[in-house]
Amino acid sequence: MTAPTTLAARNRRGSATEGLSTEELKAIVQNVGAELELAPAEDIIEWAVATFGSRFCVTSSMGDAVLAHLASKVAPGVDVIFLDTGYHFVETIGTRDAVAATLPVNLVTVTPELTVAEQDAQYGAELFSRDPDLCCKMRKVDPLNNILKSYDAWATGLRRAETHNRVIAPVVGWDEKKQRVKVSPLARWSDDEVDTYIAENGVLVNPLQYDGYPSIGCWPCTSRVAEGEDPRSGRWAGLNKTECGIHQ
Repeated sequence: MTAPTTLAARNRRGSATEGLSTEELKAIVQNVGAELELAPAEDIIEWAVATFGSRFCVTSSMGDAVLAHLASKVAPGVDVIFLDTGYHFVETIGTRDAVAATLPVNLVTVTPELTVAEQDAQYGAELFSRDPDLCCKMRKVDPLNNILKSYDAWATGLRRAETHNRVIAPVVGWDEKKQRVKVSPLARWSDDEVDTYIAENGVLVNPLQYDGYPSIGCWPCTSRVAEGEDPRSGRWAGLNKTECGIHQ
């Protein structure tokens, strides 16, 4: 593995992939997807940085800082995208601020077009309880789609162990809706591997993880999970909904 790549070096290389066509990006996925399937997470991130330069970013919901920590070791100064929906727990915002203060990353906070007050005025209060899909679209999906126009590839903390719906998530794949390369360096990690990495590296963890919230989203749509239940059963409990739309 080569030495960690600095932000300046990435910026110098960024133009190498800037403006690549959809066909060229798809070809990159086809050429390396299978090859990287069993690679260590650090190697996957290193490949993404070397391939896409400053056109690569990391996204984090701030349930923990595992992916941000890994990326910061490989590429100090890497962009870490956080979607501030306006409905986050205080603990989640605190975790974001702690990541920005303690890790060598460029924390980019992205907000929706409408504030919560503006959304309430236009669509009525508590849209999340009446049309959660529309609420997620306006406060998560659309803002992410907009910011990703500045990148060719994005890394997520998606893990197959989190839910059966994610069992086929590839380590490097093509996101048809976003027309971007989607990288999931932690896809093969088990819960035990995540816990071990956190313990060995002193990684920041959202304190809600220790208070019965193994999967953390917006506070109106997230509830505690009983021991032994599906970790994501506390998301949109009682609704026929399991994803915000970002990974669908």
